[in-house]
Amino acid sequence: MRVVERPSPNHDARPGAADMLILHYTGMPSAEEALARLCDPAAKVSAHYTIDETGTVYAHVPEERRAWHAGVSFWAGEKNVNGRSIGIELVNPGHEFGYRPFPAPQITALIELSKGILNRHAIPARHVLGHSDVAPARKTDPGELFPWQHLAEQGVGLWPMPRDTPGEDAATLLRRFGYGVPPDVDVPLAAVVTAFQRHFRPSCIDGVADAECLRILAGLCGR
Repeated sequence: MRVVERPSPNHDARPGAADMLILHYTGMPSAEEALARLCDPAAKVSAHYTIDETGTVYAHVPEERRAWHAGVSFWAGEKNVNGRSIGIELVNPGHEFGYRPFPAPQITALIELSKGILNRHAIPARHVLGHSDVAPARKTDPGELFPWQHLAEQGVGLWPMPRDTPGEDAATLLRRFGYGVPPDVDVPLAAVVTAFQRHFRPSCIDGVADAECLRILAGLCGR
């Protein structure tokens, strides 16, 4: 894994330990544009790392510092997701500029980098998340083409084994797993279901919590 130092000035003190890993796509036309923005003090955004499509890793912010990547977000009752997370950006044009699959060298580098992060920090598998998981009303990244199942098979994150539901509704199961749902957050439930589907049921993303979604959620909550 090739690591290039590309420091960003956009960070501050972390209020506590990191226990989340948040994955993003850059959503910009080119890698250089994304890197420039993440390192621009006027932009006031950053991540700890960016990985380009060749697998090169750019290090922006030390892991012990808080990077500014999650924005307004929520997970498991926590609103200060930046303060508790490490953020990795993956170079990809995103849905606005021509969303495409993530190349194998990029994913290989991501797995290696993520395993190192997980060894250095107490991050449970259920806290390896996408930006859309913690900000479902605003974000769609890293999106439905991201290979979450492959990462989980390599020891990064969680992939569900569906099971019979305990008779609970979608909102209850989503909240139990960690998603912010009304009235805890001002986000339509359909947007939260859509984010869940992008991550855990990308074959059908319609915002409807059908029986398959409930069984997947039950499996996640049971892990």
